Amino acid sequence: MDSKDDNLYYIVTREPETYRRVHPGRLCYIPQYRYESVLKRTDKTSDLLLPVICLGSSVDYRLLFSHIEAVSKMEAELLQALDEDSERLHWFREKTTLKTAVHLKMNTAVFVNEGGKELRGLIRFIGKLTDLPYTHPISSKFFGIELQGEDKGKGPSNGKYNSRTLFTCERNCGIFVPFSRVRPAVPNSLQPPIPQPTSLARSDELNIGDRVTFYLDHDHVGCGMVMDLEWKEGQQFARISTDKDVNGDIGGEVKVPVGIVSKEKVAFAEPEAMDTDTHLVETKTDAHPMGLGVNSRVEVTLGAGDAYGTIRWIGFLPDRQETLAGLELEGNRGVSDGTFKGQRLFSCPPGRALFVKLLTCRPDSRFQDSLANHSEKITSHEIAGRETSLSAGHLDNVAPISTDQVSQVLIGRMKGIQGHCNSCYMDAAIFSLFSCCSVLDSLLYKFTEPRDTPIQNTLLHDIVNPLRSKGFVEGKHVMKLRQQLQNHGYSGTFTTDEKDPEEFLTVIMQHILALEPLLKLSAGGDVQESYCYQIFLDHNHSLVLPTVQQLLEHSFYSAGLKLAEVPSCFILQMPRFGKKFKMFEKIIPSLELDVTDLLSEGPQQCMLCGQVAHEECLDCFKDSLFSPTGFKHFCRTCSSQVHLHPQRRSHRPTPLRILEGFQRHGAAHTLARDKLELFAVLCIETSHYVSFIKHGPGSQDWIFFDSMADRLGEKDGYNIPQVQACPEVGVYLDMSPAELAGQVPRDMKGVAKRLFCDAYMYLYQSTSMCLYR
Repeated sequence: MDSKDDNLYYIVTREPETYRRVHPGRLCYIPQYRYESVLKRTDKTSDLLLPVICLGSSVDYRLLFSHIEAVSKMEAELLQALDEDSERLHWFREKTTLKTAVHLKMNTAVFVNEGGKELRGLIRFIGKLTDLPYTHPISSKFFGIELQGEDKGKGPSNGKYNSRTLFTCERNCGIFVPFSRVRPAVPNSLQPPIPQPTSLARSDELNIGDRVTFYLDHDHVGCGMVMDLEWKEGQQFARISTDKDVNGDIGGEVKVPVGIVSKEKVAFAEPEAMDTDTHLVETKTDAHPMGLGVNSRVEVTLGAGDAYGTIRWIGFLPDRQETLAGLELEGNRGVSDGTFKGQRLFSCPPGRALFVKLLTCRPDSRFQDSLANHSEKITSHEIAGRETSLSAGHLDNVAPISTDQVSQVLIGRMKGIQGHCNSCYMDAAIFSLFSCCSVLDSLLYKFTEPRDTPIQNTLLHDIVNPLRSKGFVEGKHVMKLRQQLQNHGYSGTFTTDEKDPEEFLTVIMQHILALEPLLKLSAGGDVQESYCYQIFLDHNHSLVLPTVQQLLEHSFYSAGLKLAEVPSCFILQMPRFGKKFKMFEKIIPSLELDVTDLLSEGPQQCMLCGQVAHEECLDCFKDSLFSPTGFKHFCRTCSSQVHLHPQRRSHRPTPLRILEGFQRHGAAHTLARDKLELFAVLCIETSHYVSFIKHGPGSQDWIFFDSMADRLGEKDGYNIPQVQACPEVGVYLDMSPAELAGQVPRDMKGVAKRLFCDAYMYLYQSTSMCLYR
């Protein structure tokens, strides 16, 4: 990295599953201080979500570290000169050309590709062609070539670009091109040529997922599957998960040159020979002695150690006698996106799918380790109880329902959690937290005191796992949980009366499972801890059609609060007078909640010039000249100018605490924003709770859940829960505030009215902080 640059640069190499606009080949960056701060929180980077900013955007994206690869600043500038993301990724992987271009200097003799012909010339210019906004940390780097000899007059320029003279040459003798169209006339004048590998399996034939044979020496021939292909020092290597190690024991992992690798005849049928009628999907759990089935969390042993994932497919393939399992691994240690030999068996992000024998899978041991770690705290009776529970088939640790599974698992009548006897507050809360989200899964697996373990087991084994695996939970299981809570003495009416979701959540999180408080609020230097936050507003607010962002900012402003740290899960209660009286006719959901300005510590950005802010002015909070609401931060220069105005001379800005040594990171583009993602909304109308779930990145990825949508029979009947897709929500969210204000609630399509008009509680998650808490 350039010593004068404080950013780290990356190129996206795999398609992110959460951002459809970020494609492989996109360049991004992160300030080094930010990178180091994130890295301090974890010892492994395989599943690390890095908050990066894509070039051409001011928004930060949380990308998996395994989905990006580092590039130098010079390489980033060269790659940025290419027009398309796919082209950029191609030339990034074409290491020779890119590395050579880094060393090209002025007056170097080169060949330039123009119209399919190679023209000879000299480099007369290296740099940017146009000025970019100051928010861009780098500019695209191009080469200006003066054509020589017989190729004079074959260019389009005389050294000018957009009327700017970048170098001087005769008419039609100049040309500006990206590095991909330039190569040195004398290659070894820059660096030794990179030798091409001589391989038994040429690189264009060897692919990830191929079964291969490799020859370590004359006495040892190994077999395995190609897990990855990579270039190092001009030679291509294959990373192979072997069937057996060099001693003939359990399989390991080796990295060998492709020159000693040969394809073997694959035992699986090729796609064109595969009979889809014989592709039998087997979902019964009796195929595994421990009851593992689809959606079970498991671990398998690979060459580099244990890998963890979720079973997404179980079945048979032609010419294979044993039952196979398709795993979606937690890290990028797989070989595909759910396809095998061209046939799709399930869907997952690229590089995460792996197909193994079902019998090689075993239950995820990470959720059993807590029993061993705390054995001294558990009585022999409790251990016996847990062993009985495990032997009874309660080993499944089921992952949340993914976006592509929602329609298959969740949508329909008799789906979700069945309501019974005023249970809707608990049904809606549990469904919102656990159906499609894992931010509070630690509640399900953390160590608990023996007296509270039955409650945790009921929540995990009787409610959450069936919800995620089958999409339906009978009302008797929720009643069992309510009875357990009542027997613990927290309320004598848990089994009969309707309660508020926050009361139930506080009992579960604080009193039963002793979860660390989700919120740490700073008030006058003192830190207060909480699990939910109730929004209160003063009487002088001017909000008419507020967003959740505005409500939160106003509430913090009125109460003099700040966040001591970014929460992993933020549960917000909307401003109401009881259950029936709403303060606003409509509230606009904020799909992202930017909490950067709400933090009590950490760098802030001057809202005018973009440099590091030194002061905050609470008196400017409602000054509509800058923005209708929101906390106002200024650098010293801007603060001085702003408060010269007669109407602001009485303001009293307060200094911000700036971390030592941060000044050099003061440019606008270096400040990443801390944002939370909306994943659920609980609503109430006429004392009945329902919930909306944002299950995917698309604007229409919304579902609506009602535990008592219908009823069959009278006194001796039962409630019918229902989950339905509600893509109409996305239509209204795409409207401008003016359009939305003009919508008559009773005329809004589908169930959208309930989201905008009846919101009671918003649930947000931090996709990065939930990895550490």
